[in-house]
Amino acid sequence: MVDETTGKRLAGTRIVSGKRTTIYDLAALAGASPSAVSSVLNGTWKKRRISAALAERITRLADEHDFAINMQASALRREKSNLIGMIVPKYDNRYFGLIVEQFEEMARAKGLFPIITCTRRDPDLEVQAARAMISHQVDCLIATGATDPDRISELCASSGVRAMNLDLPGTLAPSVISDNYGGALVLTRRILADSASSRPPGGPILFVGGRITDHSTSERLRGFRDAHAEAGIAIDETMVLTPGYAQEKAHLALKDYLAQHDNAPKAIFVTSTITLEGVLHAIKESRLYDGLFPSIGCFDWDPLVAALDSRILMVRQDVPSMLKALFDLLEAAPGPPGIVSIPTLFDTP
Repeated sequence: MVDETTGKRLAGTRIVSGKRTTIYDLAALAGASPSAVSSVLNGTWKKRRISAALAERITRLADEHDFAINMQASALRREKSNLIGMIVPKYDNRYFGLIVEQFEEMARAKGLFPIITCTRRDPDLEVQAARAMISHQVDCLIATGATDPDRISELCASSGVRAMNLDLPGTLAPSVISDNYGGALVLTRRILADSASSRPPGGPILFVGGRITDHSTSERLRGFRDAHAEAGIAIDETMVLTPGYAQEKAHLALKDYLAQHDNAPKAIFVTSTITLEGVLHAIKESRLYDGLFPSIGCFDWDPLVAALDSRILMVRQDVPSMLKALFDLLEAAPGPPGIVSIPTLFDTP
């Protein structure tokens, strides 16, 4: 809509489809000046005393209209801010909690100020968080466990911000991850050995948790399969349950599986401690176990679980080594994308 007196587009009206969004379009939509929009998009809005509410509105509109911020790499960037950003998918398990805690400590020890936010495995929230951190002029953005790390890397590249991936790899920025394949291979071997006397001869292990489209899950499943192949055991595909990591989804998936079978699995591979909660609830509720406890291996580690039940085999992802590798890459000159894989640890032989 256009003001008939001034000829200007009124704030809040939408941009005509098919037209490339410009900074002037965003200014009209936000009811702000083009210079204010430019300041928000290039991260200098605080110096101009632009309100946080207006900055948020402009950032949201830029996201809604797929506005590409072209900062021409570092040419338009100012001095280093010493801010370093991280997005994480969850706070509610030991692994991501430890990453956040140690990342903060290591960043501060290096004279950096960390900014961290949880995006709940929501791709839209990941993009919003990335845009917000870029607008605050972070020098580097770490995408931890992101659903689409390459999308975040593209946003960073268009703004001259360095990007790195942790936990889940991307193709456009350096990535540091756990050796999901190697850890799962060893863990599966141990579960097979631990359950040898209780499983039927040649009987496979049940796999529970994760998403098949996830790099971590696919690599853990590859290690799981190879360990079975080594032992000459055929995988029963109905025993591969990948409903996600959430405990309620794992609970329901295992509950449904047990309802359709007369015999309970004697051994279970679980993809995370969050998933383990759901698995344990389903075991407790099932009449098939009737007080018995299967052999369980978990690709994750929690000190409370390890202390309370030594029967559960656990893989510890080496967070300190992962973060050291991340900061080593950060302190080196920018290089091509690649993957650094950190071996996992076992608390028991």
